[in-house]
This record gives sequence, C-alpha cells and structure tokens, in this order.
Amino acid sequence: MGEDRVQDRAVSDWWQTDIVEMQPGMIRFRGYPIEELIGNISFPQMIWLMLRGELPDPAAVKLLDTALMSAVDHGPQAPSIAIARMASTCGLGLNGAMASAVNVLGDVHGGAGEQAIEMYLKIQRAMDEGAPLDQAAEVVIADLLAQGIFAPGFGHRFHPIDPRSPRLLELVDEAAAQGVVSGRFAEIGRAVEAALLRLKGKRIPMNIDGATAVIYAELGFEPKLARGLFCLSRSVGILAHAWEQTQQGGRNKGPIPRDYLWTYGGSPLRHLE
Repeated sequence: MGEDRVQDRAVSDWWQTDIVEMQPGMIRFRGYPIEELIGNISFPQMIWLMLRGELPDPAAVKLLDTALMSAVDHGPQAPSIAIARMASTCGLGLNGAMASAVNVLGDVHGGAGEQAIEMYLKIQRAMDEGAPLDQAAEVVIADLLAQGIFAPGFGHRFHPIDPRSPRLLELVDEAAAQGVVSGRFAEIGRAVEAALLRLKGKRIPMNIDGATAVIYAELGFEPKLARGLFCLSRSVGILAHAWEQTQQGGRNKGPIPRDYLWTYGGSPLRHLE
C-alpha cells in the first residue's frame, strides 16, 4: 500500500508548472481565474501573461501586438505558406497543413529574429564594456562577414526596403519617447545598418526580422522566444492560406506550373548494357 502511494505521488508530480492551476470547476492562469480574464484581456496580453507571468503594461503590449500582426504573411513564395497550400492540395486538414508549415520555421526560414536579437545583445555587451555604439556594431558585423554569415535581420531578396520595417521602428521610437521602452535596441539596429554600409559599401536595410527583433528585445523577450512568437504570428497567414486552398477545390497534389520548379543537373540519358 505504501508503495502504491509513492507511485501515485510520483505520477501526480511528474510535471511541475507555474502557468496553470486546474481543478474540477476551476482554471487559473498565473493565479488569475479564467472567468476574470475572459472579456477583459486581449490575446496578446494573454500571450504575455503566459510567457512572462504578469500582465503587461498596455503600451508595452501594444508593441507586442504590432510585431505579431506585422509578420503574419509574406505570400505563397514564403516556404511556410507554400507548404501550407501544398499540404492542403494533398488532402490534409487544417491542422495537418498548419503543423506541416510550422515545422519548417527553423534556422533558415524563421530563425532570423532569434539570431538578430543574439546579435543585438552581443553589441550591447560590447557597449556595456565601454565600446562606443558604432565601434561595437562594426566589430560584431565584421566578425560575421569574416565567417561568411549574413547579418540576420538585414537585407531582403524581394524588397529594396522592407515596407514593414520603417513603420515598426517609428512605433518603437514613439514608445521610447513615452518611456515605455529604452530605445536602445532601435539604436543598435540602426547602428548595424550603418556598419553594413561602411563595410559593404552599399545600404542593406533592416527587414521584418530585424525590426521585430528590435521590438522583442526592447520588451525583454529572450532570443529563443522570438522564434516562438514568430511561429505564433506566421500561423495566422498559414491558416488563411490553407483555408483558402481548401476552398478552391480539388486535390491535385499541388500546383501544376508552366515551368518546372527545379532544374536537373545529373547524368544525361543512358541505358543498361
């Protein structure tokens, strides 16, 4: 009997969480009863509460909301969106299409925001050790370029200037003027642009990943959480495209392009002897 009680306790304590308390007839998130949260806080506020443990300042959560909405979609050429549509044409339901798409948000497609924050923090540490901002940014960027690494969050294969970034930085500047955030990471982001211009001899503007990284860093989110937040954001576009594709009818295993989506570089035609 004693052994059974030990086993029961071990099973009941298998996980420990500070996020949710749930009993029959009771659900509390970070101590707040769900019935008090419903109708009183927004989805971005709930995200903040779940991740950070406290309800945010309204002005701070406005910045979070802005970052989340700005990156929801970038068209069917974005791998995650293309995969959502392809999965839908293959007959997957919305959950399968969304899961397939989110699963590709790795280091190459989806990781630049996390990497940009890590880069900003490296520059900040150099500044804390006494380096001037411009010098700190140039040393960090020069080191990346020497390794053959693009500065994450800067440059865009489609947009000479990403139309989302200037507006996001403008909102960060407004929040900094109001004392909501420090504005330090916006300065660091602009210093990275300036360092790239000096080192590369051409302007390489900040893109959506670099701009949302500024916001997440200003709000104090850990770099890895930036990737998770991007997954939440892009899931909206993924859902919209998957749903649209299901409404267009037919399951033809994806689009039938006029031109192939690939080129072949292998052996020419040959035959068994």
